[in-house]
This record gives sequence, C-alpha cells and structure tokens, in this order.
Amino acid sequence: MAIIINLDVQMAKNKISLTELAQKVDISLTNLSLLKTGKVKGIRFDTLEALCRILKCKPGDILDITDAE
Repeated sequence: MAIIINLDVQMAKNKISLTELAQKVDISLTNLSLLKTGKVKGIRFDTLEALCRILKCKPGDILDITDAE
C-alpha cells in the first residue's frame, strides 16, 4: 500500500500558494514542497493539524491510501 498526499488539491480549493501556506503553518518552503510531492517519510501531527486548520479540511482530505506499491 502507498500513502497519497493530496495537499495540492486542498491548496487549489483554498486558492493558497505554497509560499503563503508555508508562512501560515510556520514550516520551511522546502519541507512543505517535499510534503506536497510525497517525498517525505512522515509528518508530525501538529503540522498536519496546522495544515488542516489553515486549509479548513480533515486529515483524510490531505492523506489517502492506495493498493498500489
């Protein structure tokens, strides 16, 4: 199974740029970019919570799972 990151979808729905989101969540642009592209091994719950708060969504709107490996 593989985890899918749908951060770009939520960003588009909220019309927010990567730079603006990084500033609001207080995370580096590099780390947020890596998260958006799925090149991270994990995410802290407080970061996920901040993303959900800013994007007005639930964790399941950002993270998904697929059967593909």
